[in-house]
Amino acid sequence: MSRIERVELSMVDLVPKVKRTDAIQSFVSQETPLVTITDSDGATGTGYSYTIGTGGSSVMRLLADHLAPRLIGREATEVEAIWHELEFATHATTIGAITAIALAAIDTALWDLRCRKAGLPLWRMAGGARPAAPCYTTEGGWLHIAPEALVEDALAAREKGFTGSKVKIGKPTAAEDVARIAAMREALGPSYEIMTDANQGFSRDTARRRAEALRPFDLAWIEEPLAADDIAGHVDLARAAAMPVAVGESLYSVRHFAEYISRGAASVIQVDAGRIGGITPWLKVAHMAECFDLPVCPHFLMELHVSLVCAVPNGRYVEYIPQLDEVTETGLVIENGMAQAPETQGLGIAWDRAALAARAIPEFNVELRKGA
Repeated sequence: MSRIERVELSMVDLVPKVKRTDAIQSFVSQETPLVTITDSDGATGTGYSYTIGTGGSSVMRLLADHLAPRLIGREATEVEAIWHELEFATHATTIGAITAIALAAIDTALWDLRCRKAGLPLWRMAGGARPAAPCYTTEGGWLHIAPEALVEDALAAREKGFTGSKVKIGKPTAAEDVARIAAMREALGPSYEIMTDANQGFSRDTARRRAEALRPFDLAWIEEPLAADDIAGHVDLARAAAMPVAVGESLYSVRHFAEYISRGAASVIQVDAGRIGGITPWLKVAHMAECFDLPVCPHFLMELHVSLVCAVPNGRYVEYIPQLDEVTETGLVIENGMAQAPETQGLGIAWDRAALAARAIPEFNVELRKGA
């Protein structure tokens, strides 16, 4: 038995390298909670999650005050039991983003530890469906970017082997959104995938009209067209829209996904391990989607999600948005547009410990030990 003896908490704040805007916000900061767990054999695992600029301090207090202390003395391999115990221990604050983000940091650390002790990379430990997955890029498709620049970025991505580009929509008029997508389709031809993302920026009537205006462009999907908790609206839109409807980055429970999937409210599942509570619930959603013949195209966190997409047979795309370059020693490996699942033990993320220490916000550094 290898019980947990030490838990270390920290948080770094990562600034995006490019300006990121969408229909409802600007993404200017990634608060990144980190959890490192050490067991009685001396083995360690590190996990993480993220916010886009708010709530990080609340996540860290929840970890330090309520979740991490419960890990001390637990058998580290009992990942399912720990996840459910921690969820129940915080049942008064679930289902919600703060709790799910905190759980994700712990759960990914436990999976990292588990994989390292087994001597396996995450993608093999979690299923081993295939060693690589196609990438699409979002980094050149933000809402403020002019049509000609969108086209230039997509053409460059295609030359590198990427199979698609995501473009943010949600301009004041349909004509503006149409002009952006039309420019891309004309330049890229019919075979290159174009994804669109409204970031919950539309009302029901606007979403229907915008989807209809974009019908001629054979889109891969329209993402988050409505508020994430408007399941009925998504059901109606999914029935009316020509393109698939994608949801998931703003859902925080397996049960939320079950409702969307069972009601036909989405046909592309974008479950995010950093927001649903970690790898344990991520895999449940992915397998649920497989039962309905739905693809999984997770949101963000490419350094983690490449392994998860490659673990399951219905993993379709990895979203290219680099964010960990400044705190890792090696980045995501992409060959001819295919993201390669790391073969290193654990999550496959080579953290630069010196860079993390230099960027850590001192007030959130916490260490808990057995007997302390």
